[in-house]
Amino acid sequence: MAQSIDTLVIIGVTGDLSSRLLLPALGELLTRDRKRKLNLVGVGAEDWDDAKLIQTVKTAFETSSAKGAAVSALIKGARYVQADVTSLDDVRRFIDGVDGVPALYFALPPAVTAQCCALLEQTGLPDGTVLALEKPFGTDEKSAHALNEQLLRLVPEGRVFRVDHFLGKSTVLNLLGLRFANRVFEPLWNREHIEKIDIVFDEQLGLEGRARYYDTAGAMVDMIQSHLLQVLAVVTMEPPATLDERDVRAGRATALRATHVFGDDAASSSRRARYTGGKIGRRTLPAYKDEKGVDPAHKTETLAELTVEVRNWRWSGVPLTMRSGKALGSNRSEIVITFRNPPEVATGFGGTREPNVLRIGMGPDRMELRVNINGPGDPMVLDQTVFTAEFGEGELLAYGEVLSGLLDADPMLSIRGDAAEECWRIIDTVRAAWADDVVPLQSYPAGSKGPATWAPLG
Repeated sequence: MAQSIDTLVIIGVTGDLSSRLLLPALGELLTRDRKRKLNLVGVGAEDWDDAKLIQTVKTAFETSSAKGAAVSALIKGARYVQADVTSLDDVRRFIDGVDGVPALYFALPPAVTAQCCALLEQTGLPDGTVLALEKPFGTDEKSAHALNEQLLRLVPEGRVFRVDHFLGKSTVLNLLGLRFANRVFEPLWNREHIEKIDIVFDEQLGLEGRARYYDTAGAMVDMIQSHLLQVLAVVTMEPPATLDERDVRAGRATALRATHVFGDDAASSSRRARYTGGKIGRRTLPAYKDEKGVDPAHKTETLAELTVEVRNWRWSGVPLTMRSGKALGSNRSEIVITFRNPPEVATGFGGTREPNVLRIGMGPDRMELRVNINGPGDPMVLDQTVFTAEFGEGELLAYGEVLSGLLDADPMLSIRGDAAEECWRIIDTVRAAWADDVVPLQSYPAGSKGPATWAPLG
């Protein structure tokens, strides 16, 4: 049985991730679970003290309306440690000062996290320690493998949380429930009945001051390599034996292991583009290359599209396309399953011959099923109608679910080490082709649907 977590150590507590996402989510979690007893230790390089940390926590908790005994107790005991996490002496000092069983949350750039983990190999860790890391996990398949080996020298795989807040627990369970609890869907969930699957995450936001990270990542690494491939894994995985984290994570990893660039041809199966100046609503955005902190020589894409296939009995030959981009005209986050048209046996019917389409929205989670029926008026004419349903909302927001799993040592939402490596393997050949300019970098005005020559998805 996993040991319970006594202390949450946020390494990089002075950064934006902590104050904007982690701390409000922690307040929300403690408000719902008032019996949870938890200590908070913040570690950062800035010249803060306990009082500064406590005020930061209070301010963050106000954004999530946090209240209750557990919240008050955590605030009262919050402690700050000023430390350079690339210094062996400083790392040893904050580790020696941790009470009980800790969860170490690295709210740091990946390279700094790796340096700190190397030092932790020398200092050692308390029994039962859990490690939580933000994406990206490495920079390619080789570095991801090296990072995994380093982490496993510190703690067992089951105590490593590779955080992907995009795919929350409620979303995973909603997808699994839709697929495996409905006979009307699961027998059709294969290459015989499904023509294609599109997974889309378009957003109106531009760079928003993230040049330091985004200009070396781009849309392919920022969204497709991590978030959208994880969605694809849940959509295409085989039925798990149980809903235990071991079976669910194994199913996702197996699906990713079978995933390859469609036709093994990056040139024909991928596209990339970058936004130029334009307007989104009342906002005027400059061209990406003119954004503060951007190096135009990087040729960073802000819109990426990749088609893959899962080479197994269920999915062989079915194109699965992932697309994500910034500064687009509308926000769109959904999975679109397009079914094959039925055989042409009812040739006497007029009207629509559109395929059945199942749309699954992500945030808010909802579904929309388009079917062909005999419409009003002439019964020989088919019309398309839509059935909709709302999925149940999760009790917690994305990072609340992450922290809940972390503190309970339930890694269902964590990406397993081999799965993280597979995600890099899938895109590494595409990135190499892009670096060689085999795939041209196209452009699109901010606020548009993307390049005019791109066919829409779904």
